[in-house]
Amino acid sequence: MFKEIVINAGDDETRVAVLEDGVLVEMYLERSSTQRLVGNIFRGRVENVLPGMQAAFVDIGLEKNAFLYVEDALPHRSEGAHNHVLGTGITGLLKKGQDVIVQIVKEPIGTKGPRVTTHVTLPGRYVVLMPTMDYIGISRRIGSDGERERLKELASRFKPEGMGLIVRTVAEGVEEEDFAQDVQLLTRLWRKIQHRGSQGPVPNLIHRDLELIQRILRDVFTEDVDRLTVDSRSEYEKIMELLDVSGPRLKCKVVLEERENIFRDYGIEQELEKALKRKVWLKCGGYLVIDQAEALTVVDVNTGKYVGTTNLEDTVLRTNLDAAVEIARQLRLRNIGGIIIVDFIDMQHEDHRRRVIKVLEEEIKKDKTKTNILGITQLGLVEMTRKKVRPSLSETLQRPCPYCEGRGKVLSEETVGIHIKNRICELARRTAADTILVEANPLVAARLIGSGGANLRDLEQRTGKNLYIRGSQGQHIEEVSIRPLYNQEEVRAHTLPVKPGQVLEVKVEEPHVTNTNDGIARIDGFILDIEGAGSLVGETVPVEVSKVYRTYARARLVK
Repeated sequence: MFKEIVINAGDDETRVAVLEDGVLVEMYLERSSTQRLVGNIFRGRVENVLPGMQAAFVDIGLEKNAFLYVEDALPHRSEGAHNHVLGTGITGLLKKGQDVIVQIVKEPIGTKGPRVTTHVTLPGRYVVLMPTMDYIGISRRIGSDGERERLKELASRFKPEGMGLIVRTVAEGVEEEDFAQDVQLLTRLWRKIQHRGSQGPVPNLIHRDLELIQRILRDVFTEDVDRLTVDSRSEYEKIMELLDVSGPRLKCKVVLEERENIFRDYGIEQELEKALKRKVWLKCGGYLVIDQAEALTVVDVNTGKYVGTTNLEDTVLRTNLDAAVEIARQLRLRNIGGIIIVDFIDMQHEDHRRRVIKVLEEEIKKDKTKTNILGITQLGLVEMTRKKVRPSLSETLQRPCPYCEGRGKVLSEETVGIHIKNRICELARRTAADTILVEANPLVAARLIGSGGANLRDLEQRTGKNLYIRGSQGQHIEEVSIRPLYNQEEVRAHTLPVKPGQVLEVKVEEPHVTNTNDGIARIDGFILDIEGAGSLVGETVPVEVSKVYRTYARARLVK
């Protein structure tokens, strides 16, 4: 597998894409206006202690207080020797007004503030230093028993007293000198953080994690990466300087390509657009539908255009196997976290189900974010969990629609029309004005007027008022303006956008429904019926208004 990292370094944002065999699998993005918070260490002050939630809220100087759960506040402990503190409640650990050093482990998402812990972790190139824990851990991705023993012996020798170390996957085969240097650097960094945390104001940021490109070099750019391509000369020079210290062997893999839009040239922009859509097409012709809620994501698998070649079971199996591969990729690319439910197409054979789950498990192993497949429910749904530490791709690049407020749906024009009729009748009973002006979306206005104005005449008969209904193209379908007009001057000023004899330039939008020889144009939603313009759809033409009615006007072409 050819693995590549592509870096697009811009003034406003830095974007990093990870590709496997030319396919986009991971995306990292950092903007100058919204810096990443995970990994930052603060000296904060406890604002509230909530025994009922076994948690505390800590003021760390951000817009929202940080959430500290009791398990993340337990005192220093060593592996296999912490049972004595498990029953400790939050009130026995923290008091209101107490100063505490905490590290952000989960970004603020939606209405929730950041989640923090008192158990600081400082990642280096080869190890992660844990100043408040006292044990040694070895990455599970290191498979060789001999190498695991060697690294464990190294960690035991260089581990600072009373602290813990986790040996990272990239440490496999590392020299003793490089290993020791990494531990020493992290230990000195922790001493500096402690010093900063013992003085100065509260709340206060006492350590900021590395910027995006530096984190990529530390966490993602490992021996299994075949190439790292960057489009900025200044960033290229910085990368080479950093690698002089942290990974000289990797320098030969770094390539500078000063392109106008490197993401477009690599096809990444197009893949990002797809990653924001609900529907994802599979190679076989089937498709996925991905629906994200705050804590739950549902993935539905469908055969789509794929009809197979032999029988139904083979068609279903092929679709589900392709879906398993794509689902694992989409989880990584979209950075989806929380509970994930996958509705594969029903399979009759048990061995088919096992094959699909096995493929899903194999693909999930490529994901560095902790993911668990819990199995298949009685309804045939696959349950999964994936750790969520930062906002998903859609949460980063999009915001909820200001019209539907994230529902993804709006009221139909028929529903809105019924509501408006009720409001018109209510206003008609309360006002002494003879005329009522209604401004609504053209789709809603058309329903209120009806074919040939039938609905409008009926509504006027019911209310006893003169009604002027105007369609406004820029108006949201759920919005409507209803107001009384008290004199003829107001009526003329607000109801009719054109007058007889007026010459205008208008675009012919469509042919007339019943008389196709005529064309239809609109001015602020007001219909203009243009004689003889049915063949000029899409063209902008000069017309003269000949006659004006309450719901439309007639016009003729000016030669």
